[in-house]
This record gives sequence, C-alpha cells and structure tokens, in this order.
Amino acid sequence: MTVRRVMGIETEYGISVAGDPTANAMIASGQVVNAYASSHGVRSGRAGWDYADEAPLRDARGFEMGRGEADPSQLTDIEDPTLANVVLTNGARLYVDHAHPEYSSPEVTTPRGIVTWDRAGEMVMLESVRRLAATPGLAAVNLYKNNTDGKGASYGTHENYLMRRETPFAEVVKHLIPFFVARQAVCGSGRVGIGQDSRTAGFQLSQRADFFEVEVGLETTLKRPIINTRDEPHAVAELYRRLHVIIGDANHCDVANVLKTGMTSLVLAMVEDGCVGLDLTMVKPVATLHAISHDPTLRATATLRDGRTLTAVQVLWEYFGAAQSYLRDRGHDPLEDPDTEEVMTLWEQVLTKLETDPSSCGAELDWVAKLNLLESYRDRDGLAWTDPRLRAIDIQWSDVRPEKGLFHRLRERGRVTTLVDAAAVARAVTEPPEDTRAWFRGKCLEKFAPQIAAASWDSVIFDVPGRHALQRVPMLEPLRGTKAHVGEIMDRSPDVTTLLRELDAAAG
Repeated sequence: MTVRRVMGIETEYGISVAGDPTANAMIASGQVVNAYASSHGVRSGRAGWDYADEAPLRDARGFEMGRGEADPSQLTDIEDPTLANVVLTNGARLYVDHAHPEYSSPEVTTPRGIVTWDRAGEMVMLESVRRLAATPGLAAVNLYKNNTDGKGASYGTHENYLMRRETPFAEVVKHLIPFFVARQAVCGSGRVGIGQDSRTAGFQLSQRADFFEVEVGLETTLKRPIINTRDEPHAVAELYRRLHVIIGDANHCDVANVLKTGMTSLVLAMVEDGCVGLDLTMVKPVATLHAISHDPTLRATATLRDGRTLTAVQVLWEYFGAAQSYLRDRGHDPLEDPDTEEVMTLWEQVLTKLETDPSSCGAELDWVAKLNLLESYRDRDGLAWTDPRLRAIDIQWSDVRPEKGLFHRLRERGRVTTLVDAAAVARAVTEPPEDTRAWFRGKCLEKFAPQIAAASWDSVIFDVPGRHALQRVPMLEPLRGTKAHVGEIMDRSPDVTTLLRELDAAAG
C-alpha cells in the first residue's frame, strides 16, 4: 500500500576520449573507475565484487538457461580480473560493464532515495573525469548520463525492485507491459533521431524504446524485452524476487526520476496484492512502444485487446485511478506516508499538464525540457531535424561536467524543479542510506577496508588477521544491517575481530 520498498538504480554512462574516436572504451572505462577508487583509498583489486551468489541465467518463468546457449554478455557472474570493480563507502558499486563505467546505487527505500543516490553517482563520475583530466599522460575522458550514442549503440539504466516471491510472474507481465509502454510519456529522457541508428530525422520521447524487440525475455543487451525475466534476487530467494527493469531512460529531472520509480513501485504493490482491477493488455506492445516514443505530440494510441484505443497519457490515467482506489480502500494516510502522497500528487499534476499542454512540463520531465531547448535552437537558427548540430546538442545535454552539460545549466538557472538539494547529494557520495543493509556494507568499507576481501549486495567477506579462511557475513535480508540494527555494534568495534564477535553474539 505504499511506494516504499527496497529499490535501486544502475546507470551505464556513455564514454568518449577527447580527440580519439577509436580509443578502447573498456580501457578508458577502467581508468574512470580506478581514478575515483584510488583517490578514495579503495583499491579495485582488494574490495572487489563477490560473485558467489550471482545467477544471471536463472529465469523467473521457472527454468535456467544453459551456459552454452547464453550470449557472453549475459555471463555477468564471471570475474574478469582485467576490469575495474569496486564497492564504495556509500554502499554503491562502481565498475566496468560492457565497455561502460557503471554506477549501481546502494539499496534505498523511497523514490527520493533513488534521486539522491543516483545523483551522487553523477558526482562520482564527475570527479573521475576531473581527476583524469588532471593526470599527466592520460587523455581526457568525457562521460554522458544518457542511453545511446545516436549511431546504433545503447547502454542501460536499470531499475531494481524487491517484490514478494509468491506473486505470480504472469500477473507481473500482464500488468507491467502496458504500464511500461505508456510510462515513457512521463520518464523518457528524449532523443534526436528515430530508429536504433537514428537514420530517420525527428525527435522522440525515449532514448531506449527503439532498442526493444520482444515482450518478455532474459536478455539485456540483445533482443531486449519489455519485461526482463532474470531471477537473481540478491536476497532470501524463498521470500523475494528482484524485478529487474531494463526499459527505463537515464533521468536528470528529479520529478521524472521520482515518478519513474514511485509509479512503478505502486503498480507493483497493486500487482502483489491482486488489486490492479483493470486489464490494459495491448495488441502489439512492442510496436506500440515505438509508436508512442516517436510521437512527442502524445497523440499516438495503443490498441487494447478489448478493442479500446488509448493514448499513453490515458493509459497512465487508468493506472492512476486504480492506484487512488487501492490507497483509499486501504486507508492511506498522507501524513503517515508522505512518500506515497508525493508520488500521487506529482503523478496527477504531470498528467494534467501533459493532457493540456505537454510543453508546460519542462520543469518536471526530461524529454519536454530537452525538446523545448531544441525547438528554441530550431526557431532561432532555422534548423531542420537533420541538422547535425541538434544531435550534438542532444549529446551535450547529458555531459556530466556542469560547465558543459546543458541540463546542468538549466538547473543552475532554476529552470527545473529540484526535490533533493545539493548538500544531500554531496553527503550521499560517501555516506550510505541508513535504513537498508547498504549502511553496513558502506560503513565496513569506510572503517575496515584493508580487511575486506570482497563484497556484494548480500555479503561482506573479511580477511581476518590470524584466521586461515575468509569470513563471510551474509546479508540476505535487505532491511537488516541498517544503522538502527547494527550501528551500536559498529561503533564499539575497533577492529574486524571484535565486529565479527559482536555480530555472532547478537545473532546467537
């Protein structure tokens, strides 16, 4: 009955090396990760990633793909010692993924938490860029918080939501496919060019939509599905499933990011409780996904199985109405649950504005803010959508450097709505969330980094002086390991030996 749940977000950043379009992206990405890690006392060869519990080929539909059948890009449970891979003191993971530097946020429990630690990732990447630029002998690297290079390559922004294992996955598929098809009207980040390689001129809502080809599937880098079926909970498998959402864009606008995760969490709550109360099954969801993205007037319609035709905004109104009824029937109290109230308020406000005048959402939504800026250049200079300057503006929009990134300039001028202030983001660069297991992971990295051999979402592995075997501390319950749960133990533990002894005593 709430937007609150354990969730996180992963962003692969676009990368370029100044003056060298043929540069090796994997090497450059490794330099990005190491530049940050080395400046903060975290060595990629030490506090690396624990792959023991990874299972990327396990499918939510009840089977596991054979390793011989899988594309190599799916085998994310194989450690590559040549790639930089570190855990940060804020509980996040920073590593090289498919030739891109990726920042995976720590686990949070609210949409505002997503915004806070996602923007902290932008600060991490910015520091890496600045350090590399100041390092003699290394070429300057630029990073972009976007999802395509405009030439046919796409890289992801993935969301993760912890959900109840008992929920039939068929219900997830049924209700979330139409929601994800329509959701881009609110949380698309906008893109110059139509088609995977941008061969058709124009502007569209989403950077990722054209790269999706099927409705349901296990893959993430080929034959991309609207619903990803990877069943890798990083938690107690008997109780939880992790919904791995690969269809979102990288958002800069706080409102869009809050709505992306908040709306999704609420729809998922309704699915878990069997209370969606409507059937919006679409006849051709993949084709409809593309058509909606290609029409920034928001007039494109989806044909439903029951014969109705609805625009993306109308589909989202249907889900909004269902969420209103769901919350009302369960006695939702806005004072007791301000996070849910904020999402519902913003959801209604944004849909109302999109329905009457989409261009009025420039302060809230990425695609609208970007389109408004592009149209101003088009009007001023008489530019057609085929003009390469517009594609350059599209890329520059997402540059992580404040002095270069066009979105940053809009925010500095007060042209976009800010929900999380810069001070909170700055704290989140080094501090973990206090209300999930990320707090324990991050504080261990801060206090005991030399004794940590590896870590993952659900474990920390210590190399304890005097012990021959490595000591694993499991963290399968994401809401344990919080500051409230183990803060006092951490405070009174001057070393790892004491910490492990105190944890054993508390557990026993």
